[in-house]
Amino acid sequence: MFYRPEEGHGLPHNPFNAIVTPRPIGWISTQDAAGGRNLAPYSFFNAVAYVPPQVMFASTGAKPDQDGTKDSVSNIRETGVFCVNIVEFAMLDAMNTSSASLGKQEDEFAHAGLEAVACETIKGFRVGGAPASLECKVTQIITLAGPANFAVFGEVTGVHMRDDCLVDGLFDVKKFKPLARLGYKDYTVVDDTFSLSRPDD
Repeated sequence: MFYRPEEGHGLPHNPFNAIVTPRPIGWISTQDAAGGRNLAPYSFFNAVAYVPPQVMFASTGAKPDQDGTKDSVSNIRETGVFCVNIVEFAMLDAMNTSSASLGKQEDEFAHAGLEAVACETIKGFRVGGAPASLECKVTQIITLAGPANFAVFGEVTGVHMRDDCLVDGLFDVKKFKPLARLGYKDYTVVDDTFSLSRPDD
């Protein structure tokens, strides 16, 4: 099968999200200038550079109570900072609960029954108990083609790692089983790994 996106695919559901998988989930915590907290999962997320460490996530779509975007991007525009929380399998239900379409004044931490812990290097909060959290200052927000599509880039200024996830000096994903997004309503979990050396190692 071949299709041109502008002409449609003729399938029951859009296959694009199922092709680019698995995708890590960035559980983005932000607050607005008045201190109102927000927490939302984004599967258009990844690390993009080592030195300095940098990450990005993309927000698509808009809320009726925001100006052409969602709470996360709006808050980041106001404060210039955000925190990426890594989602473990055990936090699946809380992550899903936090994705609900709530009003901009509602607190997803409270809605999902999560502990909000103050960050160290930025003004904001991280998810208590998350296997890892990355405190970030914004480097740029890029407007992408299409309605309400934005890519947010940030430099990591602080890294939290849960002690039980460190094994012999390595951050061991098998200790917490990271959640990843597939297409449609499907997810997967990393519970096994293997090593592979590069040809020039």
